[in-house]
Amino acid sequence: MGVLSRIGIALDSDLLKRFDRSMRHRGYTNRSEAFRDLIRDRLVKEQTAMPDATVVGTVTLIYDHHAHGVSEKLTELQHASHELIVSTSHAHLDHDSCLEVLIVHGKSGHVSQFADRIIGLKGVQHGQLVMTVPAKVIDEPEAAAHNHTHEHSHDHPGKPRHKH
Repeated sequence: MGVLSRIGIALDSDLLKRFDRSMRHRGYTNRSEAFRDLIRDRLVKEQTAMPDATVVGTVTLIYDHHAHGVSEKLTELQHASHELIVSTSHAHLDHDSCLEVLIVHGKSGHVSQFADRIIGLKGVQHGQLVMTVPAKVIDEPEAAAHNHTHEHSHDHPGKPRHKH
């Protein structure tokens, strides 16, 4: 974090009371941290809305595994977009329903298109995409412009080694 700056804002008294109640309910001990989180949230939304922004996130799905072909179609789509999927987790909720959570990483536009395709499958009862960016992208904008002029590698269990 950089140097702290003090600011003053004018708010409607009723709005401030509602904000204070919400803040206390969420466990904040001071307004400053609550305002910082609101600002960060706005900056994350702006960043993830850019199609070429590198994002991480989750695609959460609830589906009826008895629906004709849904399990196979989910697997097929995931394999077709394997470069976006970091990990998956699957849970049986009851006799019919399954929860699947996919951890994704890639360009915002590609991640959004993948999520739309998978959430739109027949048999998927509910789905949601949540995207974010590392804090350094928000806190240090120059980190977002990192152009990878040097090589470095990452090991991902179960995936081929690759360089960036």
